[in-house]
Amino acid sequence: MKVPLSWLREYVELPAVTAHEVADKLTAAGLKLEAITSFGHDVKNVVVGEVLSVEELAGFKKPIRHCMVEVGEATPREIVCGATNFVAGDRVPVVLPGGVLPGGFEVGARKTYGRMSEGMICSERELGLSDEHNGIMVLPKDTPIGADVVDLLGLRDDVLELEITPDIGYALSIRGVAREAATAFDVPFRDPAQVALPEESATSYPASIADPTACDRFVLREVRGFDPAAESPLWLRVRLSRAGMRPVSLAVDITNYLMLELGQPLHAFDRAKLRGEIVVRRSAPGETLETLDHVVRKLDADDILITDDSGAISMAGTMGGLETEIADASTDIVIEAAHFSATGTARMSRRHNLVSEASKRFERGVDRELPLVASWRAAQLLAELGGATVVPGVTHAEVDVEPVRIAIPTSHPGDVAGVPYARETVVRRLEQVGCTITEGASPAPRRGGVDPTGVVSGGDAELMARLAVTGDDMITVVPPSWRPDLTDPNDLAEEVIRLEGYENLPSALPKASAGAGLTEAQRLRRRVGRALASAGYVEVLNYPFVGERDFDNLQLPEGDARRRAARLANPLSEDEPLMRTTLLPGLLKTLVRNVGRGFTDLALFETGLVYRPREGAPAQAPVLGVERRPSEAELASVAAALPDQPQRVAAVLAGEFERSGWWGAGRAANWADAVQAARLVAGEARVELGVSADQHEPWHPGRCAALYVGDTLVGHAGELHPRVIEAYGLPPRTCAMEVELSRIEAAMAGPAQAPSVSAYPVATQDVALIVPDFTPVADVEAALRDGAGPLLESVRLFDVYEGAQVGAGNKSLAYTLRFRAGDRTLTAEETTAARDAAVAVAADRVGAQLRGV
Repeated sequence: MKVPLSWLREYVELPAVTAHEVADKLTAAGLKLEAITSFGHDVKNVVVGEVLSVEELAGFKKPIRHCMVEVGEATPREIVCGATNFVAGDRVPVVLPGGVLPGGFEVGARKTYGRMSEGMICSERELGLSDEHNGIMVLPKDTPIGADVVDLLGLRDDVLELEITPDIGYALSIRGVAREAATAFDVPFRDPAQVALPEESATSYPASIADPTACDRFVLREVRGFDPAAESPLWLRVRLSRAGMRPVSLAVDITNYLMLELGQPLHAFDRAKLRGEIVVRRSAPGETLETLDHVVRKLDADDILITDDSGAISMAGTMGGLETEIADASTDIVIEAAHFSATGTARMSRRHNLVSEASKRFERGVDRELPLVASWRAAQLLAELGGATVVPGVTHAEVDVEPVRIAIPTSHPGDVAGVPYARETVVRRLEQVGCTITEGASPAPRRGGVDPTGVVSGGDAELMARLAVTGDDMITVVPPSWRPDLTDPNDLAEEVIRLEGYENLPSALPKASAGAGLTEAQRLRRRVGRALASAGYVEVLNYPFVGERDFDNLQLPEGDARRRAARLANPLSEDEPLMRTTLLPGLLKTLVRNVGRGFTDLALFETGLVYRPREGAPAQAPVLGVERRPSEAELASVAAALPDQPQRVAAVLAGEFERSGWWGAGRAANWADAVQAARLVAGEARVELGVSADQHEPWHPGRCAALYVGDTLVGHAGELHPRVIEAYGLPPRTCAMEVELSRIEAAMAGPAQAPSVSAYPVATQDVALIVPDFTPVADVEAALRDGAGPLLESVRLFDVYEGAQVGAGNKSLAYTLRFRAGDRTLTAEETTAARDAAVAVAADRVGAQLRGV
């Protein structure tokens, strides 16, 4: 919302303060400042001049005119100008030599087109008044020559741009912001809606409301004899431009002006194009409407329409129809002002992807008492500025709506804020908002009309129970018509707190209860993140949304459990309407995005939830009310509909894992690095990770490892399938790892036990075993561990050889075995026997032969 300070001052007796001081006060009251734009403060030496003569200069490609202009000095000024929309005798704004225009543009005297030019005749855009640049700005004939144009036209102004949140729709008007400013500065406020309405018994154009849930007040007034050629006066065009709206025509400009000033959207119909009674109703099946933007829209059964005998003529509170648009020759106009359903307007606007200035206001809630006032003021302005005659009478269709009454203890705002507020303070602040206060707790009335949402009354159980304990005196508050957002005691408490000042609330840190801290699962996740970061991985955080295309790109077969995904009811993107069942799509897209920006050597990881729907789960979780705590059965029904949400960690690698440089060649990331990343995760959980060959999408069938903790499969790692790399546009030989952290957490053995450290020396034995080349290394190592017995401290693979010396189809695996006893120094005979036992078990299980024997 753009608020010109000059417009604001018309309704608030502001002291001599700057725009920044006003903005600070409004920000403290909850209206967030976006920007302050200043106009005309740098403009100087611009005066009113009268054109005495105009000489057309020939020989140029465009019209050039040499003008003699009287500016109130001893002699006229000669000025060269290219515009042709003025004649001798017209009065125009003139920048004299040394003058400055908006933006710091300085004007001097110079010779051009063979003539002397002592200044410049200005257009509206050059003066910063509007975007109009079709010609020179011609002033009224009675404008005094030599007068300062800056003061005459009000060029100097400051515009506050405020961000209006959905709950304070009243601030989408000068009226609403002025009321807040008056409260903030504690100065009088003049309400522009306080106008005397004529006493009228006659009706205007016939109208009725067919659906009370769509509209509870509908007002029509009629003017005739409007001059379609009448132009909007300068002050009106300037205010609209300053407030961010483009002037269009007098009739449209008046409705926009009143919408900005009062917050009440208006619409004008061409009287000659209406057919029969106007009815506000919901859409009928198959109806369409061509709106003012020349789009034919297929209407929904929930759409709120303004109709006549010909059908739909307007989408209520959103956009008018093209058929009844005011044309260039329209002389008879019907003005419409109404109070439409906020939720109905919001849903219709989103359904048709059609957001207008009117819909922004209606969906936030407008003042139900404004339609009569706004329509009357529109009729007056059309008569005053457009020569129209106001037709006596008004059509006023309405549905009775009882006001909201809220019973609240006067101590409630203080209880919420943690700061005691005196009873007088609470009453005074609520009255400043516009509320009506009565003593005691009145019973809640029946609420009807648009958007019945219920009323908090003296029967509120929680507040009444507290009242019985504390003895607080109750008051009944009736919010003003322009505050439909005030519906319960906490809303009123917020009003008191914000007007008293958020800055006055004490800052107190909550006390940590003794013994509380991170759970073991939380500590594990943090350790895993630190371990991967220490190994060179960078953590990323992706949105948990995927699409069917991601499953295709991962080459997942039909029937794969990962293709069963929970679908979002309102996705951010239609391309990604599903909740992820694997972390890999987000990581791979992040990898591609970074590679596209020149980062080719990458190691990324992410920790997060995946969402796996359960077999036989309900298609939709039940929606529970908020009036009480759900029962255990209701909570169980919600939990049954939710998908499983295990915690996972995944990593992707591309390019060089060990960087090359002056120190030598680097090393490209490979499948073994992905497996090692999984080992780091398992190591932080103090569990042993088993590794075996596997085939599992999206990994390369020959370079994929299944990862186990005991007999439980926890994930996979390896090099991605070439088709996956091609589908995502990944670098060649990209590798990835994904493990389910929840399963690893379940296998944790509890607190770590410190190992006993032997003071006796270690004994080492090296063995080289020949095995078939398809034998998994993990199987050989497991056999050696089982055979070596309790004296074995560690086993490490230090060499793999394939060649003629071991025979075709074989490979040689060389291990270092470390032996140590906790109570003695081992003898050579003991270590040799343990080594031979280990080799024997390996020979029995995997057919290993000792190399060189």
